[in-house]
Amino acid sequence: MVSVRNGRLMIDGLLVDDETLVQLAEESEDPAQLVRDALVIGARVLDREQAGTNTDFVRAEFERSARELKDEFTQRAKAIADRLDEKVDETFGPEDGHVSKLVARHFGDDSTAAVQHKVRKVLDDVAAQMRDDLRKQLTSDSADNPIVAIQKASLGVMKQNADQQNTHLRTMAEKMEALRVELAQLKAEREKLEELDAERDRGTAKGRTYEEALVDALDTLANARGDVCEGVGDFGGEGGRKGDAVIAIDACGGPARGRIVFEAKNRRLSKKEALEELDGALRTRSADYAVLVVPSDEKLPARTNPLREFNGDKLFVTFDPQDGSTLALEVAYGLARARVLQARSETDRVDPDAVRAEVERAQGGMDEVRRIKTQLSNARTGIDNAQGIVETMATTVRGHLARIDELLAAGIPDDDAA
Repeated sequence: MVSVRNGRLMIDGLLVDDETLVQLAEESEDPAQLVRDALVIGARVLDREQAGTNTDFVRAEFERSARELKDEFTQRAKAIADRLDEKVDETFGPEDGHVSKLVARHFGDDSTAAVQHKVRKVLDDVAAQMRDDLRKQLTSDSADNPIVAIQKASLGVMKQNADQQNTHLRTMAEKMEALRVELAQLKAEREKLEELDAERDRGTAKGRTYEEALVDALDTLANARGDVCEGVGDFGGEGGRKGDAVIAIDACGGPARGRIVFEAKNRRLSKKEALEELDGALRTRSADYAVLVVPSDEKLPARTNPLREFNGDKLFVTFDPQDGSTLALEVAYGLARARVLQARSETDRVDPDAVRAEVERAQGGMDEVRRIKTQLSNARTGIDNAQGIVETMATTVRGHLARIDELLAAGIPDDDAA
């Protein structure tokens, strides 16, 4: 049903099976808008076709009227032409015509009053005057001279461009100077960082401070156990200077029962490099066990965890002098000490299973301590209670370490103890 209401066309139940329209509707993102556009365009085409039909009718009527008018005009034109021929012969006749006589008088070559002679003279005078005026104008310095105006305009533009170029050059020079200063500062800062890295590699600067802090902490731990700690970073060993501190076990009461070497690194090594470093320290310091010490978990070798042993004689651990805790270092110290004494025990009085169990408990306790410390770093609420738990766990770990010492002491023969 099609109806018109309030100046709008309404179509209900319209079905169109035109192949082109159906294809366009399938490809269109908005089929409804496509149909509206097709209706509007079709309506305009129909309107033009209707207008074309009316035009054909008007054209036929006009041609009929034109033919009638043409016949009438032809008749009148013939009469006028006959009359015009008479007047043309009278006016433009080659001999007696009025125009021929006037042309002969005004344009004939033999006539002194001929127009072309007068025009030629006037043009010659005007041309001469124009040449004189142009020469005077182009050679004068007045503002009327277009060349002077062009010269002044060109000089003004050139001066303006030169000023702008100078301004840009000054700005560019200032920027380049600022960049040069900044580059020099960055270069100096980079050189300082490179020097700092070099000093760290040589065991000086911050690395030297970290090494000294490690030696101080180990010395405190060694004194509590009757061991002797010696900082050897500045002294060469067998084939090099690897190793920063050496612990001589039970050296306070007699000959050392084993040696532990600690290597301090304030930079991150790969796992392969770290193990090679510790192997070199074992050889250089004639030690039984080697421990790599770094200031944070981020500087541990990739894909490794603290307090995990390698090959039964190497260990990685973190020690940060700034946080005031030596618990992880104590665990590493105790574990390395237990491994050395257990390997060197000459009697069966040491219970290896008990030692192993205590070591595992100590490591498990350290895992718990690290977990809680991670929670403390991520959360600010409840920090006092969490710190208390950390201290409790630290006390427990120290108890395990003390138990390890007791088990080891129980396995020492009387003559060794003396």
